[in-house]
Amino acid sequence: MTYQDTIDWMFSRLPMYQRQGKIAYKADLENTIRLAKHLKNPEKSLHAIHVAGTNGKGSTSHMLASVLQETGFKVGLFTSPHLKDFRERIKVNGRLVSKAFVIGFIKRNKTFLEANKLSFFEMTSGMAFEFFKKQNVDIAVIEVGLGGRLDSTNIITPKVSVITNIGLDHTLFLGNTLKEIAREKAGIIKPQVPVVIGETQEETTPVFKGIAKQNDSSIYFADQLIKKTYESDLKGSYQQNNIKTVLQTLKILNGVEHYSISKSSIIKGLNNVVKNTGLQGRWQVIQNTPKVICDTAHNKEGLTYVFSQIKKEPHKSLHIVFGVVNDKDVTSILSLFPKKATYYFCKPNVPRGFDEKKLQSIFLSEGYIGKSYSSVNEAVKTAKETANDDDLIFIGGSTFVVAEIF
Repeated sequence: MTYQDTIDWMFSRLPMYQRQGKIAYKADLENTIRLAKHLKNPEKSLHAIHVAGTNGKGSTSHMLASVLQETGFKVGLFTSPHLKDFRERIKVNGRLVSKAFVIGFIKRNKTFLEANKLSFFEMTSGMAFEFFKKQNVDIAVIEVGLGGRLDSTNIITPKVSVITNIGLDHTLFLGNTLKEIAREKAGIIKPQVPVVIGETQEETTPVFKGIAKQNDSSIYFADQLIKKTYESDLKGSYQQNNIKTVLQTLKILNGVEHYSISKSSIIKGLNNVVKNTGLQGRWQVIQNTPKVICDTAHNKEGLTYVFSQIKKEPHKSLHIVFGVVNDKDVTSILSLFPKKATYYFCKPNVPRGFDEKKLQSIFLSEGYIGKSYSSVNEAVKTAKETANDDDLIFIGGSTFVVAEIF
């Protein structure tokens, strides 16, 4: 099998939550545990930081990896989803897992994967753990895929657990209230493993404190404890919350394992996240005239931050290229969108993509102005042709919309 054959098999043969939705969701860890045993439990040899949360877990994970790299460690980084290449999910010191390893992993384990009907994310998690073990990484930053308690990554015992924040996202699987979702995210809290909470929220704080107490785990609320922050090359005012989370996590890691992470490494790491890890799609400026910015924010909390940031960007007219997936409750986020803008509605090219004409109809019925386009690239092209040099173009609504512009 070639690399492309291997990836095609992974995408089409086995369900993938991000592309297909509920059909691919498995609410247990049996398959993951079975695969880990088959692979001789590579996760047990890893020193790790486990990162969950509704928003910011990707940025937080990349920041942590960048700082640890600047400190001189060999750092594994497992995140999801990817934008263009599957290998973006599994990196060591910013370098993508090799095509040869991906091909070899599937080839060696294909019979097992088929027989046990492993999901896309289950097999990918196993691949990441085995790769990090073979690479002999000093520490791995592991981002939760969905939820926490029943996520495939939750077979690790980390040095520090991190929960960035809680919002109403993936309610179909995780619950309809912040408390219910917090319980699922708090499932990554392990006995006597310290946990960092990024943002203090009235509804979720008792949940986190209660589960931490049950596990005899020290708990730290970063937004209360960290007063001084630093700049980062990841722009957007919302990143300040993530930076506080990172700083508190590093402080705990220093105390727990004596990693000796210096202030200079922290400053350098935070300012070189993109260079060190290859992260894309977080308040990323694509061009300057007219200014084009993209962001992968896709839920109420994330979009609230994005539109707040847009208000701070100097511009004459605003153009928004927007698309979502079909399990998104558009009406629940509609009020966040500025009326004073021209919209370019589009459908991301994945099975879960929401029809662009239906999306347009929802917006137009509430007094918004815009047209629909058959593809993301057509919508972006039209926006660029329409905008003046002093206008602002924003592209977002879904990771898959952002992925198509790179």
